[in-house]
Amino acid sequence: MYKNFLKRILDILISIIGLPIFILLYIALGLLIKFEDKGPIFYKADRIGKDSKSFKMYKFRSMKVNAPTLLNEDGSTYNSEDDPRVTKIGKFLRETSLDEIPQILNVIKGEMSIIGPRASLLSALGTFQKDEIDKMKVKPGITGFTQAYYRNGLSNREKRLKDAWYANNVTLLLDIRIFLKTIATVIKREGLYTNKEVKPNLKQNKDVNL
Repeated sequence: MYKNFLKRILDILISIIGLPIFILLYIALGLLIKFEDKGPIFYKADRIGKDSKSFKMYKFRSMKVNAPTLLNEDGSTYNSEDDPRVTKIGKFLRETSLDEIPQILNVIKGEMSIIGPRASLLSALGTFQKDEIDKMKVKPGITGFTQAYYRNGLSNREKRLKDAWYANNVTLLLDIRIFLKTIATVIKREGLYTNKEVKPNLKQNKDVNL
């Protein structure tokens, strides 16, 4: 009952409560983003949703306009402390996870949940193995099991397996634990960066700026 009904009600209630906060952040952070390079405040990206359906995910823009996508050999997103693609305000947004806040709009639209698996790139849909595909049984989340407990400390394969496990074991208690752990992880700044000396493969960014 929680997974199929109450979870959506909680998503709507939390999103409504969080909407004024989002509006204030949009004004404050939007001005800073615009001031730095005069580019768009948001970017929208094609992501895999529930039942493998595609949707546009919203975030505060943290990279320079038209920055290329860098992927590691396992398909995970390249992420380092000295990434030259990231703007100054973007680095702050990423380290505090404030860049994720616009996904409240996706939750209101019914495309995402507050708690759920990390939304994968749409271009990666064909790379999922059979034991990973259950990840798409539920809506992706603003935060989730892997983000809260491991952040960027796992391989792409490990993240998918844990997300698939979450999708098959969703409970109210588990979501509460993930929510509280997320707060602790962000405050402690744990697992911020994946890459140090790893050389990524270069792939042209297909995300569309708003």
